[in-house]
Amino acid sequence: MSKRTLGEVSTKCRERLITHYGPEISGWLDTVPDLLDEAAERWKLSLGAYHDAGHASVVATAGTLDGRPLLLKAWADPTRFRNEVTALRLWSGGPAADVVEAADDLATAALEMIGGEPGGCEQPSRELQMVAAALHGLHTIGRCRPRPYDLPHLAIYLNQEIRPRVRRRLATVDLGSWHELVDAVLPELLALEEDNGRATVLHADLYRENVLFDWVGHPRFIDPLPMVGDAAFDWAFWTVYYDLGHGTDARLATASRIARIPVPVLAPWCRALAVDGLLYYLETADPRAPRMADVLASLSAPTPGNRP
Repeated sequence: MSKRTLGEVSTKCRERLITHYGPEISGWLDTVPDLLDEAAERWKLSLGAYHDAGHASVVATAGTLDGRPLLLKAWADPTRFRNEVTALRLWSGGPAADVVEAADDLATAALEMIGGEPGGCEQPSRELQMVAAALHGLHTIGRCRPRPYDLPHLAIYLNQEIRPRVRRRLATVDLGSWHELVDAVLPELLALEEDNGRATVLHADLYRENVLFDWVGHPRFIDPLPMVGDAAFDWAFWTVYYDLGHGTDARLATASRIARIPVPVLAPWCRALAVDGLLYYLETADPRAPRMADVLASLSAPTPGNRP
């Protein structure tokens, strides 16, 4: 391989990925500079610097011979690489980052740099409405285009990951004063059923940092954890997590209006994700636990919009 030009990944990046994947990832992290050098040489790119963000991959800036700015992204998990690249290619031409190059043998891709700089451009004043419209567009593409057969399915994620880990954490986490709040939501989590009529390719990781804005203020989605399933999951994730503890009711109302999914249908999905998040925050002593409990309480309060 070519001589290293970026050097070792930063200590903070190493710590984040070890926290996410475990200490066994250290060996892969040592190979990252060579992986990125090989990708840059293969695609005739000039390397810039590491962009120190993310918990599941390593990202660096790069540029084409004609000066187009790109991001080089190396994944620790080849399956995650394949799924993300597959979804971004499916959404090509829509409100998502373009895949410029990808190498299966390196689990590395060159991606469009939204807005010409890491992190994109400034959020517009109508951020809420614009992101909701873009998400609806993403889901429309996922319904209209042939879906890849090898993407994970939401039903499996619910049955094999979310529900088992909720049960496990209930047996080990001290809920304190939030015990009744959580108990009231558990039957909903167990009873959630998908509507096949809303099935699409989901982004499934709709944190605010995964929605960037381009030169003209249009939202573009990055870093998906794609699955095939009911669009209600994405709308619930966006409602709960996009700006945790702020504007939850407004996002829920906007989601219902744009997606044309009634609030009483969306709300149980929101509460299920909030319970899962609360238990995780409690297990990891995350200071966001009280904020998530407040979100869950707000979503559980009887209102004209969420009464059955």
